[in-house]
Amino acid sequence: MVSRVRVWLNRTYAENVFFMDQLRRNPSDRAVEIHATHGDPDSPVLAAADTAELEPEGLSPAAYVEYALAQCERRGIDVFVPRLHQAAVVAHRAEFEAVGTALLAPPPEAVAVFRDKVIAYEAVQAIGVPVPPWWRVRDADELVAAVEELESRGLRACFKPASGAGGVGFRVITRTPFSLTQLNGFPSPYVPLDLVLEAVRQAEEPVDWLVMPRLEQPEVSVDCLTGPDNRIRLAVGRTKNGRRRGFTLHEQWLEPARRIAEGFGLHHLSNIQFRMLGDRPVLMDVNTRPAGGLHQLSLCGVNAPWAAVRLALGEDPGEIVPPFLGQDYTVVSGPRPLLPVPLPQQLADLPAASPALDAVPAPAASVEPRTATGARS
Repeated sequence: MVSRVRVWLNRTYAENVFFMDQLRRNPSDRAVEIHATHGDPDSPVLAAADTAELEPEGLSPAAYVEYALAQCERRGIDVFVPRLHQAAVVAHRAEFEAVGTALLAPPPEAVAVFRDKVIAYEAVQAIGVPVPPWWRVRDADELVAAVEELESRGLRACFKPASGAGGVGFRVITRTPFSLTQLNGFPSPYVPLDLVLEAVRQAEEPVDWLVMPRLEQPEVSVDCLTGPDNRIRLAVGRTKNGRRRGFTLHEQWLEPARRIAEGFGLHHLSNIQFRMLGDRPVLMDVNTRPAGGLHQLSLCGVNAPWAAVRLALGEDPGEIVPPFLGQDYTVVSGPRPLLPVPLPQQLADLPAASPALDAVPAPAASVEPRTATGARS
């Protein structure tokens, strides 16, 4: 009898409820039990998991590693997919292996390269992958110089944190004075340069921003699965152009993604994003973790989360070629169950939420409280 696989996702994105769904619907019908932890008691991943706990707040990276090791040992975790404190966790891979847990994450050297976007751009440029022009700025004078240089080239300037995930902190510079135009409709990423400069000059500490041109669509996110031998097992591009989304296997996107994933040893799941600068694709960002939209590859007949878990367990899935490319689509939100309220100090072990839209969480009376041990979210 094949034993079940126990997988832990820590403080992960809400979209990874779909990652969890795919693990349970794996083609081998192997039983998968999922443990989830989060800082937000209303994260849907907690209700979607088989067991769940609130994470302790305020832990240093080193203290978090100790917490994670204890979780893995106590919960019998086979595969840990770390998002929070990924760099600290992967630096202790041998200790996790000693308690029987495989890490579904790249080695520390690869994580270190892509934690800082400037270091990442310099590194990938050195292996021949095109990148946009960029400036690292820490004060108002450097910001003005970078913006003026981009505008002299006929480009619109934007900035984002030199270290960060997702679109947090991304803004587009405009010369248009602040007016009611900015207050009409939905909030906009456009910010007047004079307001940004005033905020930077008044800040108590220097900023650490990457200034670069506003890149154009289409945006292509290449989801990669790479083995510990640095060989790609899967690479599929997800395209986005406005509301319309689709898939691509065109080499103009996949070839530079493979070069990055294999060249830097981005083992297991990574996501490499490109946009257009003029008429050529350039690198936008590299994520050393599964993308929130990874589950969309199911529209191509691919179960990437399960292939990644198999790889982490030492079961090589071999080269994975999508049997077909799904039709163009768009993304809409839908309801997901949450745990009952009021919540106990620590979340109790709960049965996995049903995927049915009319699933109802267990009533609060069935929740057995335990003593607490303890994003996009």
